[in-house]
Amino acid sequence: MTWKPITSPILDTLLDKVQFNEQGLISAIAQDEAGHVLMLAWMNRDALAETLKTGRVCYYSRSRNKLWRKGESSGQEQHLLAASLDCDADCLLLTVQQKGVACHTGRRSCFYQALTPSGITNLTEPDIRPETLYGEKVSS
Repeated sequence: MTWKPITSPILDTLLDKVQFNEQGLISAIAQDEAGHVLMLAWMNRDALAETLKTGRVCYYSRSRNKLWRKGESSGQEQHLLAASLDCDADCLLLTVQQKGVACHTGRRSCFYQALTPSGITNLTEPDIRPETLYGEKVSS
């Protein structure tokens, strides 16, 4: 499966149908080809447009208040294979080819913490040390 870029005028029509929230954002769930959920992030109109045009997944960083091209600092890129909207058009599901790990903690998925009767339990250990990805200590 390979992403085929979407261009105007179809791109503009699609973006107009998306229900961005009050902050101009939509949640985006990224899963791999096997359907394993890797992460949840946010996109604004520009990030979604770039993703649909290029096939290289781009999010919106709320903490940095700017576009965030997945893997730009870590090399752990995401390439779009498929994109779909939920029934309310206010949540995206992205099927991606993940290069390396998706989580900033060095794990394949951000969803590695199980909530159990005895508390939170880590289901996986990092595949790669965060310091190796970013050159600095990252909180997990």
